[in-house]
Amino acid sequence: MNLRTDIVLGSLAAILAVGFAAAQSTPRVGSGDVVADRQRLMKLNGASWADMQAKAKAGSIEAIAVNAETIALNAMHIPLLFPQGSLTDKSKARPEIWERRAEFESAAKNLQAQAEKLRDTARAKDAAGTQELVMSFGKQTCGKCHTPKGDGSRFGPHFRSLD
Repeated sequence: MNLRTDIVLGSLAAILAVGFAAAQSTPRVGSGDVVADRQRLMKLNGASWADMQAKAKAGSIEAIAVNAETIALNAMHIPLLFPQGSLTDKSKARPEIWERRAEFESAAKNLQAQAEKLRDTARAKDAAGTQELVMSFGKQTCGKCHTPKGDGSRFGPHFRSLD
């Protein structure tokens, strides 16, 4: 009878140990393909930015807040989506991201801060302030890492000099 109790208690302890170890492991976020995930995030940011511009043009100031919040939340994830060693042939990222990592992370924090400022201004129904922020947003945020395409339409994928 004592042996059976020991076996049951030992099994229970083993199950609990495995359960605690599993609970403390880092959950996987995303698809597992960091390049595809960051491309998706950047496309979402681009769509949110385009939607913000359209809303600003239409005078839908309060509606801009949701787009700005999307970009602010995404900005927090940008550095995580560019881990060392993720420069592949599927990626258009440039080595400067890793060579000048502090600047890259600072640019992501700036994007977050500026998007939050735009969100708050839009929520406050400050039409003039929101319009002013929308006018400078691309250059002050996305433009810190991306160069405009040749036709000037949207930002290209290349990390550029932050000077």
